[in-house]
Amino acid sequence: MSPAHSAHDIRNASQQHQFLDVVDRDLAQQRFHQHLTLAPLGTESVPLTTALNRVMARDLASDVDVPGFDRANVDGFAVQAADTYGAAEENRLSLKVNDEVITPGVEPQVSVLPGTATPIATGAIVPRGADAVLMIEHTDLIESDSARTIEISRAVPIGAHVSFAGTDIAKGETILRQRQLLTSREVGVLAAIGVARVDVLRKPTVAIISTGSEIIPPGSTPYPGSVFDSNAAIVSAAVIECGGEPVGLGVIADQELELRAALQRALDYDVVVLSGGTSKGAGDLSYRVVSELDNPGIVVHGVALKPGKPVCLASSAGKPVVILPGFPTSAIFTFHEFVAPVIRSLAGRREERSAVVTAQLPLRVNSERGRTEYLLVGLVRRGTGLAAYPMGKGSGSVTTFSCADGFITIDQQTEILEAESEVKVQLLSREVRPADFVAIGSHCVGLDVLLSQMQSRGFTVKVLHVGSMGGLAAAARGECDIAGVHLMDAQSGEYNRPFLKPGLTLIEGYRRMQGLVYRQGDARFENRSVYEAVAAALADPDCSMVNRNAGSGTRILIDKLLADVQEDGAPTPPGYGVQTKSHNAVASSVSRGTADWGIAIDTVARSYDLGFIPLQEEHYDFAVPQDRIETAAMIAFREILQDPLVRSELQTRGFRL
Repeated sequence: MSPAHSAHDIRNASQQHQFLDVVDRDLAQQRFHQHLTLAPLGTESVPLTTALNRVMARDLASDVDVPGFDRANVDGFAVQAADTYGAAEENRLSLKVNDEVITPGVEPQVSVLPGTATPIATGAIVPRGADAVLMIEHTDLIESDSARTIEISRAVPIGAHVSFAGTDIAKGETILRQRQLLTSREVGVLAAIGVARVDVLRKPTVAIISTGSEIIPPGSTPYPGSVFDSNAAIVSAAVIECGGEPVGLGVIADQELELRAALQRALDYDVVVLSGGTSKGAGDLSYRVVSELDNPGIVVHGVALKPGKPVCLASSAGKPVVILPGFPTSAIFTFHEFVAPVIRSLAGRREERSAVVTAQLPLRVNSERGRTEYLLVGLVRRGTGLAAYPMGKGSGSVTTFSCADGFITIDQQTEILEAESEVKVQLLSREVRPADFVAIGSHCVGLDVLLSQMQSRGFTVKVLHVGSMGGLAAAARGECDIAGVHLMDAQSGEYNRPFLKPGLTLIEGYRRMQGLVYRQGDARFENRSVYEAVAAALADPDCSMVNRNAGSGTRILIDKLLADVQEDGAPTPPGYGVQTKSHNAVASSVSRGTADWGIAIDTVARSYDLGFIPLQEEHYDFAVPQDRIETAAMIAFREILQDPLVRSELQTRGFRL
């Protein structure tokens, strides 16, 4: 038998109660957000094992090099590449095999001298003297009573099948930045540098209340008119996807006192979400109870959406309170329209995006016929479209995945993808989108400071280290906002400006001192000028250098220095052919003793506790496409360059402005 109802109840149920003020979606969001503080809620330290899908609270720089040594990438023989030149199937060359086998985790004891080779396994330390690894498939072992040799049938260049220390991750390099989502890729990077705990943003807690006497939890025995509570499950899962922590407060029947008490409990959490009872009918208690809130209380009741018109948006002392419509489709639609952006902001997350995008390759890509290739790429804006940069650190790299946005699939019958080819990019995560600000060029720890400031101001940042010349080419194609460059014109001695291409302008950055780095206590370098030190190094045949890559500003400086010290026609010094791509890689090689000297900046020398002899102050500036100079991101970058606190931090790190 139905319970008796008063005339008042019947009258309320029989009348149409209109919404307070139906508004469009944008106005509703504006009214809602103006009463909220959409910023992360604090930080906490968590074990690496629980860090998946958390958001970085602050920048993290590596305390180690990865790899921490020059690593063999194949099974074979550690050799001096020059000993293999000219080798072919029809012209086999012979090398003496050293009495040592190098396996992973074992430190080599025997140097590789000219004319010799040492057996080495994949992942093992490349011994001193060797500058390449020859694959075992290209050798034949010859044994006799007096000697053991190998015949080689293929030549290898310097650096073949070797990952030099610090080329993947360099000590002091910023690996992850604040507001970066930790997927399995980033967790792997953290593990690779030995991090056991990580500082992350606190998850916003979201109280979830389902309302209605007809609503029952899943697993309950249904009765006529009952409805299983699907909204709580859907909303809880969506909260987790947005980076929040759902707190289910259960199903509250249509009892006003009980619902009011539940709402008061819910206000102890960061966000409050109710489902059902958002209209103004007799049984719609959620609206009635929420309308009692103040400061300011309800700000929107009714939005011109289909589905989702009855949604109610409120705020109590800066805390968001939302009543979702009871129908599941309307509930989840309005959740993603109004609640998800709030949770993501409180969690420090970015908005979602599509899983597949179309882009163009800026560079020609070669592939091996007969195998389907998945090529990791980083996405950058180019004009109105996207460019997909191949990520080329190699299969042993742990940062390739971290830096990539997605991958393209190259068919097994395709050998070449020409530059400007249109490709489909499968995104690795729906969190990935083209960055607001892209830096392509030469790496510098000073640039890390500036990019971190951009990130803290709400701009997503992508950085690709391709050297000064590569950065200039990317800027000329419109693929980046800035190209970090430090190129000296050998004729005039002027930095950077002579290298600008049409359509580019130069923004002055800062100065950094370059010099000769060496292990402290080395008598060949202590208390000498840089020219005396280089002369001493060249006079010692056992004194090996580590060079920089062709096209870098430092390489130009090195070649000029050697030309000033050497006589015409003099041979290149030992180690000249070993070309690394960063100051950190140079310092790491010298610090570990695989080289004795190189040229790097003083900031890096200090981080590796190396001796330093000043050579020349260089200009690290930024080439910028002229059509980007007035974009919001570029304006912010220029402001950061002039910020007194930022300039002070750069000066503290050894840079001069």
